[in-house]
Amino acid sequence: MSLKATYESVPSEAEHYFEQHRWEWQDRFLRGSTALYDPIFTPLFTSLFTALNFSAATAALLGAGAAAIATTALAIGIQALLAPKPPKPEDGKIPKIQSVPYRWWGVGRTRIGGAYMLWEAVGKRLFAVQAIAGHRIQSINRYWLHDDEVTLQGSGTIVDGTNYRTNVSIFSRLGAVPETPYSSIVSALSGQGVWTNSHRGDGQASVAMICASDKAERQQKTFPYGPPQLSVEADLALCWDFRDPLQDPEDPSTWQWTRNSAVIMAWHQCFNEFGHRRNYQRAILPVLDMWQEEADVCDELVELAGGGFERRYECNGFDTTENDPKAGTNAILASCDGWICERGDGALLFVVGKFREKYVTTLTDADLVGHQIEYDVLFEDECNRLIPKFCYPQIGYATSDTDFFEDTSAQLIAGRVLSQEANYQWVHQWRQARRLGKRDWLRLQEKVTGQLNVRLSGINSVYSRWVQLSTPKMLPRLDGKIVENRKSVLSLLQGGFVMDIMKHPTNIDAWNPALDEGQQPAVPPRTTASGILTPVINLVQARPNGDSVYIRVVIIDPQDETLVPVVRYRLADAGSGSPGAWVEQRFPNPVPSGGFIDMSTNVVPSNKLLDIQVAFIASDGDYGPWSTTANVTSTVDPTAPGTPVNMTTANASGTVTVSAKAANDNTRYLIFKRGTTAQSFAAATLIGQYNVTANQTISLPDTPGTGTWKYWCGAENGSGIPSAAQASSTITI
Repeated sequence: MSLKATYESVPSEAEHYFEQHRWEWQDRFLRGSTALYDPIFTPLFTSLFTALNFSAATAALLGAGAAAIATTALAIGIQALLAPKPPKPEDGKIPKIQSVPYRWWGVGRTRIGGAYMLWEAVGKRLFAVQAIAGHRIQSINRYWLHDDEVTLQGSGTIVDGTNYRTNVSIFSRLGAVPETPYSSIVSALSGQGVWTNSHRGDGQASVAMICASDKAERQQKTFPYGPPQLSVEADLALCWDFRDPLQDPEDPSTWQWTRNSAVIMAWHQCFNEFGHRRNYQRAILPVLDMWQEEADVCDELVELAGGGFERRYECNGFDTTENDPKAGTNAILASCDGWICERGDGALLFVVGKFREKYVTTLTDADLVGHQIEYDVLFEDECNRLIPKFCYPQIGYATSDTDFFEDTSAQLIAGRVLSQEANYQWVHQWRQARRLGKRDWLRLQEKVTGQLNVRLSGINSVYSRWVQLSTPKMLPRLDGKIVENRKSVLSLLQGGFVMDIMKHPTNIDAWNPALDEGQQPAVPPRTTASGILTPVINLVQARPNGDSVYIRVVIIDPQDETLVPVVRYRLADAGSGSPGAWVEQRFPNPVPSGGFIDMSTNVVPSNKLLDIQVAFIASDGDYGPWSTTANVTSTVDPTAPGTPVNMTTANASGTVTVSAKAANDNTRYLIFKRGTTAQSFAAATLIGQYNVTANQTISLPDTPGTGTWKYWCGAENGSGIPSAAQASSTITI
């Protein structure tokens, strides 16, 4: 059977136009979007607001946002069960067989099988092509046949060492335009017109497999599970990081692979062919400062109980066009405890899970028409145990759970355990799943939910994630309390807006790694045909030593003294996006302690993102399978420098002399920027970066033109760690 129809890459002009636009049409139809301009609802609401004595501009702004305004992450409860969801992680390992398969897309790093475009047997050989993503991807890192990991020789033939011996060859394409045909398949099938040089798959990431049958007496042993099912670990979408001035939103060739939840959300909203397809100039640029700050929050380093750090929020997952784009949006929001709101002018407000006072607005008695508040929950809705679930690479990219959160006193009162699951399926780090789970657990314990009917005077709170209630008459029990705006919609019959709320825990950001991190989820032992275990990484940490750095790697003790652990590392990007060569180090006499083996490498390259893997070597010298890849930045100096001091600006005939002094600490660079008073440091224009020592003063001239200008000076240490704040000065020319 040949499933090649949708893989033709030389369509007619009409077909090309439809292929280019149908996802946008589908998205608008499924969402019922009025975000850009709806010919029915927008004029209706505009005329209604104008009749209520709003100005035409305000009326148009309100009318344009008449669809769903704000929504937040859905990970628990009935709403989460009813919300559209991407496929489970384990579902992606099995390639789909459909006559016209749905297209796949993905972000971050995950395991995926895609859908068959070709499945054809000719003579003793089987030919297969699988489309794994309908867009360009960064790389393909690992390969599995069923659940047996295989490695490739330079020719694409798998390395001997599994049941499959060398009877399988695997090839891949990353989705360039134009793409390169699979020459081995073309030479075998083009004569029959089944697969030709026209089957390139432009812009489609794919893998191909050729299997050769073995002798009759060996066939069952070579292919014990029948025809192999190929799946791969891939670094998927390249995204525009709006914090990097070298990346151009109009030029995808400048984009980089990322796991940052905020950057991925912007890509899905504006650039993903299968996403919401918003105009980034309307959705992102008007609130660029907010998006940059949220991306920085996602990249913040969270301390780990065993030492070292990991990023606060990372996102990895895949979906298909079988699902509405909202399925991907919900998964991304759940990965960062996120909240997103569409403003009336089309701008998207986005806030990740870290409470900040500046995002708090106030609702008073005068702003409320009515309310429906529940100060407790029904027995059937009670939850005294919350179980966070996530995708765990250590068990082959399948769903796992972490240690749960529970209230034993509430269990005694209820007489039984009443559990709920929190689904973070686009999260791969078990510690991150625990952090997200704790935030949801604290919200559940508040048990205060409900709806507020908000007048149009309270519109600012509709566009805010956190709302402080100043309601001594209307809601005295919640007077002075902060609630979270979980979802807001326009409802004129209810007075203006209906806001779903949940009481905000005052300690939601509290996190003690030693107490809250819990235990690493169990990993069932897995062996290869040679019987060598696969190592399980518990912790990877960069440890500075003077002006150099080494890597500390902690693995779970295999309880087998005959196995020698070996650590290997490489540069994740040695130039042009390609990784460097692997460097190995063996540890022949490990000393297990407390169920772990703690190893420290030799000096590694400083201030670089490194890939880390571990394997065991048996007594006969054979290597076992390599572990999943861990990433760590080899930061030499993790201590942030102090804020620059003595910041001044002086105007002389239109030329501004800007001056600032480095703090008396580990400051290595001073960074000067200029912008308007409405801009942030991140969005301002760079006017100079200087190497400095402690207490050194830098002065530079700048000619900004007439107007009111704000100047900033920030600091970085030798490892690029920025100061927590910047000095600033405002001047009018």
